Amino acid sequence: MKLSNLYLQYKEVFDENTLGAIVYQQHNHNKIHGSLFHDYDILLLVVEGLDQNMVNHVMFGDRRFQVLQTNHRSLRRWLVAGEKCDLVKCLLEGDIIVDTDGRLANLCLEFEEFKQPLRDQEMFLEFSRFLWLYLESKRYMNEGHIMDAYHSVIQSLHHWARIELIERGIRPQDKVWEQVRGLSTAVHKLYEELTVSKETLKQRVELVLLGCEFSVLSKMAVCSVLLINVIGSRAKPWSIRELIQHPELEVVNEELPIVLRNLVYRSIIKEVKMENGMNPHGKHNVLYSTI
Repeated sequence: MKLSNLYLQYKEVFDENTLGAIVYQQHNHNKIHGSLFHDYDILLLVVEGLDQNMVNHVMFGDRRFQVLQTNHRSLRRWLVAGEKCDLVKCLLEGDIIVDTDGRLANLCLEFEEFKQPLRDQEMFLEFSRFLWLYLESKRYMNEGHIMDAYHSVIQSLHHWARIELIERGIRPQDKVWEQVRGLSTAVHKLYEELTVSKETLKQRVELVLLGCEFSVLSKMAVCSVLLINVIGSRAKPWSIRELIQHPELEVVNEELPIVLRNLVYRSIIKEVKMENGMNPHGKHNVLYSTI
């Protein structure tokens, strides 16, 4: 169906706030039963100027649609964060039927080419989640909760696998382990060790955590380039609040404190103590700057 006909077919969904729209139709032999579709056959992604995210279900004739309404900022954040795994597929394979300012087409090109700065953003996001889950698994092991440690470390390996792909210029998709199969990566060997080894569960988790520890040490600086560049973009040190609110770092606001602490510990960035003249107890605010 021509794009002009698609626009006319669905134009009742659009209003004066609509900036862009994508129609994505699933094929019967390859249906996605994910959070975007909920078993609906067609997704209509509508980008608006309003700061809101909404889901609606509508019918055109006898066809049922899942309509996702969002804004450009939320859409890009979802795409980078991988929060809605079907979204990149919809962006790259769907039909753009409205694009008033060309931003949807540019976004599509950005994810299709998968170049900088997108790769740095995704790399830092994946490393932040990897580090968080690795440390969580270590804590569970120290407390004797082996199954919880196993659950956390297998999730951390998933993010490590995504890092391995990004380092090779490959955009991670939903079937990450299929993507890394055959690449002879360290993370795939650890994944197999964790899932099919005949060692005890505790021994398997301990071995994988050792591998994760080495990865943390070797990958921390290169995976944190985005954060290091943001911190070094001005002479004045940054507070944690300023960094969390920075538009390039908002997708990692939960993991950012632990990443900062580890970067300081590894002497990749430094803490700066700033006196607070209003504080009678002589406490200092902690800020961050490059070395």
